[in-house]
Amino acid sequence: MSKLFKVFLAVLAVVIAILGAMGGYETSRRIKYPVAYSDFIIKYSAKNNLDPCLVMAVVKAESNFIPEAHSGFAGGLMQLTEETAEWTANDMGLKGDYDYMDPETNIMLGCRYLKHLIDVYGNTDTALAAYNGGMGNVAEWLQDSQYSDDGVTLKYIPFAETRHYVERVNNNWENYRAADSVD
Repeated sequence: MSKLFKVFLAVLAVVIAILGAMGGYETSRRIKYPVAYSDFIIKYSAKNNLDPCLVMAVVKAESNFIPEAHSGFAGGLMQLTEETAEWTANDMGLKGDYDYMDPETNIMLGCRYLKHLIDVYGNTDTALAAYNGGMGNVAEWLQDSQYSDDGVTLKYIPFAETRHYVERVNNNWENYRAADSVD
């Protein structure tokens, strides 16, 4: 074998190794940060002027894209309670029967509710805290100087579950945005 051919084989081996590592990274990312129901997410994110990567991040944190997921009284991809789904459907003027557990309906209602919270609070982190911990709790926290300096943003979230939820959604959001810029 000539020296040039050996160099060629060595370079080829390095290129194959790099491509394999990149493919492994991509596969790992897609497993860790799945995307399903993207047509619905894109459609209802656009209708509500939301970043679809934020909606993916919420779905990931809430249900990991499992449409029949349940947690307490909440269910579906965006983990809506029946009461929240009903309030949102009424706010949207939805008439007749609807199944809030249906993936498209759940995403439609979840996006509208998330947008409502962002509009109410003017701050995504505060809205996420309300999405998880409830608007009543967030209203109390915003009035308490222990938790908020300005009545708009939370400097500290006293519920560990809600605090970790906001962190998790923001981490997911960052990863979905990074993946979106790569795709």
